[in-house]
Amino acid sequence: MDTTSPQELPKGAHPSFLNVLKAKERVKQNMANVKHKIGVYSAKGGVGKTTLSINIAYALSKMGYKVGLLDADIDCPNVTMFLGIDEKIDPHAPLKLPVKEGVKIASTAMLVDEIKRPIIWRGPLITKMLSDFFEHADWGALDYLVLDLSPGTSDAPLTIMQLLDLDGFVIVTTPQKIAGMNSIRSGLMAKRLGVHILGVVENMSAGEPSQSTLDVVAALGTEFLGCVKRDQRFDTSGDSGAVPVSAYEDIKMIFEDIVKKLIV
Repeated sequence: MDTTSPQELPKGAHPSFLNVLKAKERVKQNMANVKHKIGVYSAKGGVGKTTLSINIAYALSKMGYKVGLLDADIDCPNVTMFLGIDEKIDPHAPLKLPVKEGVKIASTAMLVDEIKRPIIWRGPLITKMLSDFFEHADWGALDYLVLDLSPGTSDAPLTIMQLLDLDGFVIVTTPQKIAGMNSIRSGLMAKRLGVHILGVVENMSAGEPSQSTLDVVAALGTEFLGCVKRDQRFDTSGDSGAVPVSAYEDIKMIFEDIVKKLIV
C-alpha cells in the first residue's frame, strides 16, 4: 500500500512529484534483481555512446557477469542495428527480451520499425516508453544493466535520473572542445540531480587524453577511465552486427581496463 502523501513531499515541490515517487517505487520493484545500473551519457550527439555502451556491456559479460543493455535513445535507437538484431518483441507486459551472446537487449526498435516509420514522439511518450522498459520488461536477475542514453539534457536523461537508482554515469567525450563543453553540461546536470559520475572516457582518441578531456575530468571532479582510439574496425563491426570486444582481442583488453574501474 502506498502511504506517501503530498505533505511528505520535499518543501516547495509540485504535488505531481507524487507520481514520480510512485513510478520510482514500481520500477524499484520490477528491477529488484538488477544489482547495478550504469548509464553511458553525453549531451553531445555523435561521440560514440552506443559504441561505448555495447562494448562495456559485452566486456562485463565476458568477465562473467550477467548483463542487460537498454537502448534508452527512444526515438533514434541504434543498438539493434549495431548488433544485427532484427527480431521484434510482443508489446504486451511482461516484455520478453532477446539475448545476444549472453546479454539481454531492449530497444524501441524491437517494437516499431522506425526505419519505415520514424518515431516522432513528444516528451510524454518518450517518458512513457522508458517507464515501460523499467516497469514491465523481464530483466530477470542481472549483475549490471548498461543504459545507452540519448544526447541532450531533457526528457530521456531526466526520466532515467528520476526513476532509476543509478550507480552513476560514464561520460563520453571526444578530443574536440565542443564535445568537452557538452560533456561538462551532461555531468553537471547529473550531479545536480544527485547522480554520481563514475568517470570520463575519451572516444575517437589519438591515444592520449586531450586537454579538452582533462578539463572535463577536472570540472566534474571525477576519474579518467581511458581512451578508445579511432578505429575503422568499430565501423565495420557495427555494419556487420559483430561485437568488437568479441571479435578483437586488443579491443577487448581496452574495454576490460575501462570496466575494471567501474566494477563495484
